Amino acid sequence: MSEILQRNLAAIERRWPDVARRLLAENTDAVPAQLLEGQGSTLSVNGVQLTSRHDRVAEARVQADSLPPGSPHVHVYGTGLGDLPRVLLATDTLQTLHVHILNGALFALVLQLLEHDDWLSDPRVALLYADAAAEIRLPFFALPAELVLADDSSARIRDRLVSEVHVRFTNQDFAPDNPENAQRLEQGRALLLNDADVADLFGSQRGRDVFVIATGPSLQQHLPRLTQVFQTAERPVFICVDTAYVSLRQHGIKPDLVVSIDHRIAPRHLPPDDSDGIALVYLPGQDADVLKAWQGPRYGGYSSSPIYSVIRETIPRGSLHMGGSVIHPAVDLAVKMGAPRITLFGADFAFPGGKTHTGWGDGHLGPNVDIARHWVLDGRGDKVKTQLNFRSYLIELERYIALHPEVLFLNTSRDGALIAGTDFDPNWTPA
Repeated sequence: MSEILQRNLAAIERRWPDVARRLLAENTDAVPAQLLEGQGSTLSVNGVQLTSRHDRVAEARVQADSLPPGSPHVHVYGTGLGDLPRVLLATDTLQTLHVHILNGALFALVLQLLEHDDWLSDPRVALLYADAAAEIRLPFFALPAELVLADDSSARIRDRLVSEVHVRFTNQDFAPDNPENAQRLEQGRALLLNDADVADLFGSQRGRDVFVIATGPSLQQHLPRLTQVFQTAERPVFICVDTAYVSLRQHGIKPDLVVSIDHRIAPRHLPPDDSDGIALVYLPGQDADVLKAWQGPRYGGYSSSPIYSVIRETIPRGSLHMGGSVIHPAVDLAVKMGAPRITLFGADFAFPGGKTHTGWGDGHLGPNVDIARHWVLDGRGDKVKTQLNFRSYLIELERYIALHPEVLFLNTSRDGALIAGTDFDPNWTPA
């Protein structure tokens, strides 16, 4: 063991013995690191530079400047070469610096090469593995290189970090001052005025179980049995998302409620024929002609998005939770209707079996499966392909579930993403 590593480990062992033991068990030989030199130097792993190779400290200062000024408690995800912790610790207002290890083997290797006992010995520092927590903490800075190099045990935290970084960009499409958004709301104003309030449904099914049916590939395997359950007298409430509606109707299932939120939904997704008796729950901004053609009762509602801030003042309606996907308001509706148990179908957030959706061809509802470059763990602990927005939808559903411990959430497939906070329903899910 080199003298550098001994000093670094001694600093860690004194304060975080469990972290030290785990670092000692890491396989640093598995990290294909190379030295890169410029005006300075850095390490490259699989073609990813940990830092600038010209001026690491200047880069760290730019990173530190992106954090809210004067923050007393800061979280840094990724260890890099120690530059960002040192820059942050030079700030007088900092009281606590939490450094989260995203790649243990990489940090163990860096500890062999460079002195870190200076910042590791600072009493304001707390060092931990990122996977020690179930959720990210704010304010944070995530080192870009280590978001790419994060090990599998840190994948859930990495996904949350990436999702959080993308929030501002994602929300641009829902800005209240966007003329297209204002136009969509205006063309549906008359319909919203005459339709019922989604809040009228809240509490209407208290104590009754609900099936929330999404469009993931795993729905296909359950459709024959769902048809049988639908025909029973004492059945759960059937709530489906708009893109699952056609598949259900093709199997003789007439859901109790359909939830729709996307302005791109067209008659091919919600054919109005024989829709009488089926309630349609929608958020304003959708094509008014598509909604108007619906033969069943319609219920309008909002989300907390500022896009609805003006219209809700003149047309008050109840709100549903939004997290980017139609499954979020569908689940929230089930909770607000009073369901004690919610069973999820087709909630895959991934492309199991190389398919994107049930009832729709590859690319009909979004990108083709062959461009998927990301992954999540499925219900068996294996990696399954997905895309970034699906990962974000999964994260928001998991956060919602964590806020509702009074409801039992069940999943019906191990093929899609593992959903934290759910159990697998043994009546629907083979081992």
